[in-house]
Order: sequence, then structure tokens, then C-alpha cells
Amino acid sequence: MIMHDKTLLLAGAGDLAQRTAVIMQELGFRVWGLRRNPPTNHSTIQWLSADLSRPTSLANLPKRFSHVLFAAAPDGRSPQHYQTLFGDGLNTLLNHLDLDALQRWVFVSSTAVYGPSSDWVDETTPALPQGFNGQILLAAEQALHARLPNKAVVLQPSGLYGPDRIQLLERLQLGNVTTSTAWANRFHITDAARACAHLLTLDNPLPCYIGTDDHPWSIDQLYTQLASMVGAPTPTLGSTPDANLGKRLSNARLRASGFELQWPNAIAGYKALIQP
Repeated sequence: MIMHDKTLLLAGAGDLAQRTAVIMQELGFRVWGLRRNPPTNHSTIQWLSADLSRPTSLANLPKRFSHVLFAAAPDGRSPQHYQTLFGDGLNTLLNHLDLDALQRWVFVSSTAVYGPSSDWVDETTPALPQGFNGQILLAAEQALHARLPNKAVVLQPSGLYGPDRIQLLERLQLGNVTTSTAWANRFHITDAARACAHLLTLDNPLPCYIGTDDHPWSIDQLYTQLASMVGAPTPTLGSTPDANLGKRLSNARLRASGFELQWPNAIAGYKALIQP
């Protein structure tokens, strides 16, 4: 039985969760990471082997944690994979843990829960997801808040980029990218991890926060500037009129909670990746 008063469980311990773990350990937290195949290298994370799609695999795992970060990724991009993780898997973990001992649960969702909009989108915008991913994630958010009405906080990050997340730059260099006039929103992985830690420790948080930087760009503007940075051809504009297919995301609520971005503009963030 875990008796330490600062204990964090990473449910899905990939890049984002492990970056968050470093911050939380500096704050005095002991960290456990739940993965089907934990790494064998030395780590300050105490690894737990379990599969959220198999409830019996959790039988011998600890039940008492003060904090949980649910930042798991589905095995594939299909309704079945999303439902297995964010429907069944989330419920499996909720049923296993001692929820009375829990102080905070941060769930990493997505801005896909919001539909396209020509207006600014914030947490008060009606959630009208267009795709199965947003629909399943929205249902997971609602289920979590129903189970943990005063303990659950949702972080909805926009497109993550940063070290080891440079696929866009590689595609631009290959010259096989077309642009559009839709909106693009980005969130540096460093700031995403800092936001997770912030919400895990924030006093009296609101139920939901959008995680994004200060400057939405049109995809055309963003890609053109990035192509110039990497010496790639200027991408061509696609033929489909799509000005209203994206959305401009506001981070005003996260900012108002006291969070400060290290990378408020994706152009500067990408430039640091290209010219470290």
C-alpha cells in the first residue's frame, strides 16, 4: 500500500508523461508509470506492467495514488482503438483505483472535441466533434467528470511539436506538402508537459483547459515560413476552399490560471528546433 502523500501514476507513460514526471519529481512526487511493456533502462520512474484493455492485468497493482495523469495513446486511429482505450480502459483504471485517496486526475484529451469555427474557440464553445476521435474523447471527458466531479481536470492540447516531433519539417523538405487557408494551432511539447504539471498541482482548477500557444496561424502562413527556414520549396495551396474548416484556439483560461508559456509562438519554437 502506498502511503506517501505525493504519489503520481502515469497512465500511459510516453514522451509527454515522462516529461511531466521530471517536473513532478522536482516538486517532491514519487512517480509510477503504467505501460504494457515498461522500459528496461534505469529510470527514476517506478514501472508497472499492465494493459488497460485487460482488467485482470491490474489485479496486483497499487490502488492508492494522490494524483493521476492519464496521457495514454491508442494503438491505432480507428473507432475500436479509441473506444478500447478511452472508453473501456479509462473505466477499468477508475474501477481499480481507490478514488477516495485521489486528489487530482488530469486527463489529456484533444481539441478535436470542438468542431470547425470561424470564431475564436475557448472552453465555453459548445463541443461539437466532427470525427469519431473527438466524439469518443468527449464521451470520456464526460464520464470522468461524472465519476470525479471535483477531482478531474481535462487538458485539451492542440497539435504538439518539439524535439522528436518534426515530421512536418521532414515532409516540407521532401516537397510533398500542400497548404490551406484553414487555421493551425500548435503547442510545444515542453509547454504541454508544464501544463500537465501545472494542472496536477493547481488549487481550485476549472474542469477543462485548452492547451495551445498564443498565435494561431493559417496553415498557408505557417508552412510557408517553415519551408523557408529549412530551405524547402514554397508549398502550393490546395484547391479545396477550406477557410472555415479549422478553428482559432484561445488559451486565455490557461493563462488566467497562472500558466506562462516558454514557447508562445510556433514559428520561434520551430526555429529553435531547426537552428538549436
